[in-house]
Amino acid sequence: MHRLAAAMLVLLCCCCLFLATQQQQLQPAAGGNRASPSCIPHERDALLAFKHGITSDPGGVLSSWRRDGRHDEQDCCRWRGVRCSNRTSHVHELRLGRGGTFPPEYLAGQISPSLLALDHLEHLDLSGNDLEGPTRRLPEFLGSLKNLKYLDLSEIPFYGGVPPQLGNLSRLQFLDLSNFRGGTNSTNLSWLTHIPSIQYLNLGGVNLSTVADWPRVMNMLPSLRALHLSFCSLASANQSLPHLNLTNLEELDASQNSFHHPMVTSRFWNITSLRFLHLNYTSMYGQFPDALGDMTSLQVLDLSFNYYDGDYDDGKDRIMTMDLKNLCNLEVLNLELSHLYGDLAELFRNLPRCSPNKLQELYLGWNHLTRMLPRWIGQFMSLVVLDLGRNYITGHVPYEIGKLSNLTNLDLSINKLDGTITEEHFASARSLQYIGLSYNALKIEISSDWQPPSTLEYVSFASCQMGPLFPGWLQWNVSIAYLDISSAGIADRLPQWFSDAFSNVWFMNISNNQLNGTLPADMGSMSLQELYLSSNKLTGQIPMLPPNIQTLDLSNNLLSGPLPSATR
Repeated sequence: MHRLAAAMLVLLCCCCLFLATQQQQLQPAAGGNRASPSCIPHERDALLAFKHGITSDPGGVLSSWRRDGRHDEQDCCRWRGVRCSNRTSHVHELRLGRGGTFPPEYLAGQISPSLLALDHLEHLDLSGNDLEGPTRRLPEFLGSLKNLKYLDLSEIPFYGGVPPQLGNLSRLQFLDLSNFRGGTNSTNLSWLTHIPSIQYLNLGGVNLSTVADWPRVMNMLPSLRALHLSFCSLASANQSLPHLNLTNLEELDASQNSFHHPMVTSRFWNITSLRFLHLNYTSMYGQFPDALGDMTSLQVLDLSFNYYDGDYDDGKDRIMTMDLKNLCNLEVLNLELSHLYGDLAELFRNLPRCSPNKLQELYLGWNHLTRMLPRWIGQFMSLVVLDLGRNYITGHVPYEIGKLSNLTNLDLSINKLDGTITEEHFASARSLQYIGLSYNALKIEISSDWQPPSTLEYVSFASCQMGPLFPGWLQWNVSIAYLDISSAGIADRLPQWFSDAFSNVWFMNISNNQLNGTLPADMGSMSLQELYLSSNKLTGQIPMLPPNIQTLDLSNNLLSGPLPSATR
C-alpha cells in the first residue's frame, strides 16, 4: 500500500513537472505576440497630437493612427511609419518620408512640438512633405530630440535660416536638409562642429553664400563619409587648410556652385579617400591638377560643364595632361563641355588601362578634341556609354568599336568623321540601344536583310548617306522610339512595312530627302507625336494620322486634299 502511494506521488510530481515545463515553453509564444511591443500611452498621445497638426493627407498615410477601435488598432507601435523598441516599447523610429511612392503620398500641415515627448526617438524622416514649422521655418525645437541619430527633412519647403539648435543633436550620424523647393539659408555653420559623429551631411540647395569658412568647418568633421553641397551658392573652394582631417570622406558633391578660380587651387584633390567626386557646373578653369592621378579610390569623377566665360589666360586651351592610368576603380568619367583640347588618342592613352578595366561611362562631348578614334578602343570592354559628340574628330570609325558588347549608348554625332559604316561595326554590339552618327560625312552601307544583334531605341543618322533606297534593315528594329534619317539621300517610296515596323516611334524626321509616292494609309495606328516629312516629293492625299500627334511638318511636298479633321 505504501509502495502504491509512493508510486502515485512520484507520478503526480512528474505530471506537475511536465506541465510546468510545457507552460514555460509556451510562454515565449504567448509573449511572442508581444514581439511587437505595446505602445506607451503618452507617446501615443504625442503622435496623435502630431496627426492633429496635419491638414491634408490624401494618401491616407496616417489613417491607421487612431485612438478608438480595437485594442491592437490603438497600439501606436502597429501604426504605419512608427517603429518601437522590442526591449523598451518606446517609439524610436518615425518614418513618414514621401519617398518615391506613386501616386504621391504626402502630408501637409504643421510639425507639432508634441514630437518632443518622443524622447527616445533615434530616427526621424519627414522628407518630401509639405510641412512647416512656425512662420514656415525649420522648427528650432527639433534640436531638443537629443537621441536622434538620423534626421531627414529634405525637400520640405522651409524658408529662412537653419536653426543652430540642431547642433545640440550630438549623436546625429545622418542629416539631410537639402531643399530645392523652399528658400533656406545659413550664415554660420559652426553649429556643425558640435556633431562630431556625423557621417552623412546634405545641405544641397541651402544658400551658404555668406559662409566663407565652410571648408574649415567641414574639415572639423572627421567622421564625414558623404558631403553634398550642390546649389549652395558657395563662392570659393580654395581656402587654405593647415591639416586635412577628412580622411574618411568617400562622396563629395559641390556641383552647381560658382567658384570662379583655377581648378588646381581647389583643396579637393588632397582627399584621396574619395570614391565619388562631383564638381560639374562650378566655373573652375585652367589645367586639370596632376594630383587627380593619385586619387586611386575614385569611381565617379564629374568635372563637366566647367566652361568659365570670363577672361583667363590658362583655361582656353585645356589639354588633358594628367595621368589617370592608375585609377583602376574608375567607372564614370564625365568631362563634357569642359574646354578640352587636343588629340583624342592621346587622351585615351591617359585613361585607366587596368585589367580588368572598370570604366563604364565616358562623356567627352562638346569639346575640341581632334584627330582619329584609336583602333584599340575595343580594349575598353566594360564601356556602357561612349559620348564623343560635338567635337572635331576625323577619319574612319574603327571596326573595333563593334567589340564593345556592353555598349548601350554611342554618340559620335557632329564631328568630321568619314568613311563607311557596315554591319561589322555592330558585330558584337548586342546591348546597343542609342546610336547617334548624325552630321558626319559617313556612308551607311547595311544590307536590307541584316538584323542587328541589339534592340535599338534611338537612331539618329541625319546627314549620313543612306540612300538611294529606303534602309530596309530598319524594319527589324520594332523597338525604335526616336528616328532621325533626315538629309540622308533617300530617293524611294515609303515601304509597305513602314507603319508596322515603326509603330512605337514617337519622334520621326525623314525631311530633306527625295521620298516619292503616297503616305501609308494605315499611319493612324502609329504612336507618332512629332513627324517631320518636309522637303520631299510625296504626292496624293493625307491619310488619317496618329491621334496623339502634336507636331506635324509636311511642307514642301506635292500633297493634295484637306487635312483629316481629327488632325486639325
